[in-house]
Amino acid sequence: MSSPLDSGRAANRRRDWRDAFAELSAADREQPLHAADLESLAMSAYMLGRDDDARRALERAYAVHVDQDDAAGAARCAFWISLGLLSVGESARANGWARRADRLLDRMGHVCVEHGYRLVLGVLAEDGDPDAALSIADIGERFHDADLVAFALYARGDALVKRGRVGPGLALFDEAMVAVLAGELSSALLTGLIYCLVIGRCEEVYEVGRTREWTDALTRWCEAQPQMVNFTGTCLVHRAGSLQLRGAWPAAVAAARQACRRFVSGGPGVGAARYRLGEIHRLRGELAAAEEAFREASERGWQPQPGLSLLWLAQDRTANAAAAIRRVLAETADRLARARLLPACVEIMLAAGDVAQARAAGQELTGIAGEHGSTALVAMARYATGAVALAEGDPAAALLALREAGRLWHEVEAPYEVARTRTLIGLACRRLDDEDSAAWEFAAARDCFARLGAAPDLARLTALVGPGPPDCPGGLTARELEVLRLVAAGRSNRVIAELLVLSERTVDRHVSNILTKLDVPSRTAATAFAYDHGLLQHHHRRS
Repeated sequence: MSSPLDSGRAANRRRDWRDAFAELSAADREQPLHAADLESLAMSAYMLGRDDDARRALERAYAVHVDQDDAAGAARCAFWISLGLLSVGESARANGWARRADRLLDRMGHVCVEHGYRLVLGVLAEDGDPDAALSIADIGERFHDADLVAFALYARGDALVKRGRVGPGLALFDEAMVAVLAGELSSALLTGLIYCLVIGRCEEVYEVGRTREWTDALTRWCEAQPQMVNFTGTCLVHRAGSLQLRGAWPAAVAAARQACRRFVSGGPGVGAARYRLGEIHRLRGELAAAEEAFREASERGWQPQPGLSLLWLAQDRTANAAAAIRRVLAETADRLARARLLPACVEIMLAAGDVAQARAAGQELTGIAGEHGSTALVAMARYATGAVALAEGDPAAALLALREAGRLWHEVEAPYEVARTRTLIGLACRRLDDEDSAAWEFAAARDCFARLGAAPDLARLTALVGPGPPDCPGGLTARELEVLRLVAAGRSNRVIAELLVLSERTVDRHVSNILTKLDVPSRTAATAFAYDHGLLQHHHRRS
């Protein structure tokens, strides 16, 4: 039988992190590990989310390297310790270990690969340094270190993106990801770090296609290491966002909930997952659950806006929503961060009757979209322009903007956004006396909202276009038809009561009447009846 040490080394090479940690820990209890094995023990601990165990192992390895007068090895351990501390927000301790690495490297008198890793800390701590990125690349190429070369590509791309040169920056991200996806990097920790950094930046610049592609790749990488804990929470948050945009809301909820369980240390990671849950609850009309999720996100250090303001709007607390979105915009200077808030500002200000402020927010969003040019960002801006034009009584101008927005949302495969856009297109057509085209757009939007379970949008659309055909089967009343549509969208009686501002007992009575009038035994059968008889669409029957 192999010894625990041999088994631990083999498990580490296979990236079976739990087995590696258990076997190397057992070997360490039998006889203290050498520095290289302590570093392997630390890496397995990091990948399991056992940050304290990882730090203790690295501190021991550091001491062994110092005793053996191995300055490069000690500096390498100091780098990993500092990186781990940075990742949990302990910047002062991280800085202390970085300074130790500096002193060790200064004494060497020549450049080694560890100098490149020390520069990585500078890039991460100082939020971008193009000169450092070039130096990292030079050192990586000199010592044939694929990890440093890939990180340098990310760092150079990041510096370009931050200076508004988004296209060239994204091209460097793509080049870095080629090495990552090919498995050319030796460090799983740096592999996961580059994945998350690239995806995070792509999200910030609204590069939906790249975000989706790299998130799918990160998901595959995580699934290939089922024992891994580190990075899986972040991966699941990214995946939840991607699934939400694609319209796979139940899967997005499952991913966000799993992310909450995978973040061992809690903090902002859980906050991001709770925010994503809050958004999906809000879109499905589960307003109490949404408010609770946003509260928990805030408690974890995550900004709950603009979702919270939009929730208040859905709760008819328009003045509160307007005050909140104005405040958070006043506090936000970064242009791309403002772009995340401005669409909500347009929607809320139009609901509040402040068309001038909605127009100003839409114009600012258009300016940001012009600077960065991503498809999703341009779609957001064109939708805002169309919504404002419609509010100002110019349906022809609205149609020009909204048609483009709809095309772009379709291009990035965002069905909910497409349906919202088609609703406004329908309103614009109606104001131009083109009722047939309006009915077509409303029917398509209603079908999508029903399929997604977007109960508030479905109810709002029903209110806009009327209760449905007058010859409704079973003699359903307008209110009963409205309840049936929400039942078909998968909403519970409690949620329906919340949406329609009714008591839950009243909704129970409506549902009972619907089942009796349609002569069906269950909610599922009533839903099937509604689909079969075209009751989820306006003057339109399913073929």
